[in-house]
Amino acid sequence: MKYMDIEQVQKNMTPRLFKNNLAKSGYFIASLFGLLVLIILIFRVFSDSLGWIDWQFLSNKLSTDAERAGILGAIMGTVWLMFVVAPVTVFLGVGTAIYLEEYAKKGRIRDIIQTNIANLAGVPSVVFGILGLTVFVRAMGLGNIILAGGLTMALLILPIVVVASQEAIRAVPQQLREASYGMGATKWQTVKRIVIPAAIPGILTGVILSLSRAIGETAPLVVIGIPALIMPIPEGVFDKFTVMPMQIYYWTIDSVLVEEYANLAAATIVILLIILFLMNSIAIIIRNKFQKRF
Repeated sequence: MKYMDIEQVQKNMTPRLFKNNLAKSGYFIASLFGLLVLIILIFRVFSDSLGWIDWQFLSNKLSTDAERAGILGAIMGTVWLMFVVAPVTVFLGVGTAIYLEEYAKKGRIRDIIQTNIANLAGVPSVVFGILGLTVFVRAMGLGNIILAGGLTMALLILPIVVVASQEAIRAVPQQLREASYGMGATKWQTVKRIVIPAAIPGILTGVILSLSRAIGETAPLVVIGIPALIMPIPEGVFDKFTVMPMQIYYWTIDSVLVEEYANLAAATIVILLIILFLMNSIAIIIRNKFQKRF
């Protein structure tokens, strides 16, 4: 009887094992295909950029002459944009996360806010561009300046920062809070001296990765009318500007007319990839450093 039961189990397991192996093979092939496409794309970009990345390319202004064109204006525009996006995102995002996790009472209103924040994290970026165009560019009359672009990009990544910060704060052991209260600390003292320092690795990682996304976004800036033309290098948040993704977009489109623009776009992509790689590396280093401490 036992022998028959084992035999029956083996028969029932055979189709399941076959489906499992089939699914594993399918996922492996899909991953391999995606990796292969990525390798080909990176190889094509780097090969097209050879001979175009030099100090002149990094320090020159935009020009219709491909041999003299540079991306200094786009780099400075990106830097100024981050000067607006970073503080707005950190203060509002982390502050919202602290309030929701430490101060807001559990109930229907908190659940509604939490659900809306989670939903906003998945909204297409072009929708935030429309919002920025309506509120900052037209209603507030800012126009297509750095401040309007920075506030729009801050709205884009704000939900992501809030969710990442909430997860980091939620991961702090409750025993640390209770020990702080037991020593006579107030709620704010506990949050300031115990919760935030312990949650810093996750918070900083989420912020830096979100800023990396903001640097690479194009759709919101296209919607609010950020140009990719020859213009002076921006010197403040009230100047008009362009950024590297916009410059890549402009050169890619015009490569049909001027073949060398494709090489300029590839060179700009390489510079942007290097910046993103450095930012992500910094996020990993900061996370590992603080994880050793806490």
